[in-house]
Amino acid sequence: MSSYFVPFVVLVCVIVFIVKTVRIVPQQTVFIVERLGRFHAQLDAGLHILLPIIDRVAYRHTMKEVPMDVAPQVCITKDNTQVEIDGILYYQIQDPRLASYGTENFEFAIEQLAKTMLRSETGKMELDKLLQARDELNKSVVSALDEASESWGVKVLRYEVKDIVPPQSILNAMQLQITAEREKRARIAQSEGKRQEEINLAEGSQKSAVMISEGDREAAINRAKGEAQSVMLVAEATAAAIAKVASAINEQGGDKAVQLKIAEQAVAAYGNLAKSSTTLVVPSDLSNVAGLISSAMSVLKTSQR
Repeated sequence: MSSYFVPFVVLVCVIVFIVKTVRIVPQQTVFIVERLGRFHAQLDAGLHILLPIIDRVAYRHTMKEVPMDVAPQVCITKDNTQVEIDGILYYQIQDPRLASYGTENFEFAIEQLAKTMLRSETGKMELDKLLQARDELNKSVVSALDEASESWGVKVLRYEVKDIVPPQSILNAMQLQITAEREKRARIAQSEGKRQEEINLAEGSQKSAVMISEGDREAAINRAKGEAQSVMLVAEATAAAIAKVASAINEQGGDKAVQLKIAEQAVAAYGNLAKSSTTLVVPSDLSNVAGLISSAMSVLKTSQR
C-alpha cells in the first residue's frame, strides 16, 4: 500500500501545480496577475504560466461592450414635477489595470454617477421638454460620464433612457389634453368636410345654372332661327303668289278671272258678316259687290304700274 502512496502524492502535486501555474485566457478577456500582492502582469487571450504560491489572478475583465441597468430613481424637473426615470448604460473597459486599481468598484461608481448626472440634467428641463428631448438628455449624461470614467479605465459608450413616468395626476391631465386635442382635430376635420361639401354643392349648382342658361339660350336661338326661316318662307311664298297673280292678270282673260275670284271672296265675306255681330264701317262705293270688284281691280291695275 505504501508503494502507491508516493506516486499518488506526486500526481496530486503535479495536478495542483498545473492548476496553479497554467492559465488559459479566453478571447476578449484580460487577467490581472499580482505577485506577492502587487501588480505584476496583464494577461491577454492565450496560454500563460504562473509561478505557484507567489502569483495569483486578482482580476478578470471582459473587453466586450457591457450593458448595465440603471435602477429607477425619482428626479425633479425645472417646473417642480417629480418623475421616475430608469435607463440602461453601455460601457467598455479600455485599460484593465486602471479598471482594477482606479476604483474599488467601477460598475457601482458608474451607476451612481449616471444617477447623479441624470438628476442634474433633469433639473434643467421642464416636463414637456423632458418628454420630447430624450436624445439631448442621453447625450448630456454620456458626456459627463465619459469624462469622469476616464480615470477608471472605462469608456461609457452610450446611455439610453428607458422610461419616464410622471405622477398619476400628471398622466391623467395629459390624457385629458390628448383627448381634447383629438376631439378638436375631429371637429376641424368635420367642419372642413362640411365646408368642402357646401363648396361642391355650390359649384354644382353654378354649373347646373350655367348649363340651363346655355340650353335656354340655344333654344331661343333655335326658335328665332326657325321663326326667321318661317317668315322667309312665307315671304317667298307670298312673293311667288303675287308674281303668279300678276302674270295671270297680264294674260288674256286674266282680269276676268281675277274679277270672278274677288267676287267669290266678297260674297263669302258678306256671308260671314251676316253670321257675326261684328260692326264694320265700309266706304260708300263698297255697298254692293260690283263696287267692291271695281275697287279691287283698280288697286291691281295701280300696283301693276
